[in-house]
Amino acid sequence: AGWHMTRKLVIPANITLLPLPARSPELNPVENLWQFLRENWLGNRIFASYEAILDQSCDAWNRLIDQPWRIMSIGLRAWAHEF
Repeated sequence: AGWHMTRKLVIPANITLLPLPARSPELNPVENLWQFLRENWLGNRIFASYEAILDQSCDAWNRLIDQPWRIMSIGLRAWAHEF
């Protein structure tokens, strides 16, 4: 979104920003992580309370961060390395 832009951001010379097209969540790796969380630990559930939502979400997040190889495989984009 345009409002997420700032001129104050200093981008190191060794980093190239790749702007994503609008309405293309499939190109944003974090969207794939959210999808994985929903499909495996968070989707199709009824929660009894807000605290239950927080507990289940924290549990899902902790399971995911215990598997860094899975995060890398979900977020891997072959096209990003073909320059």
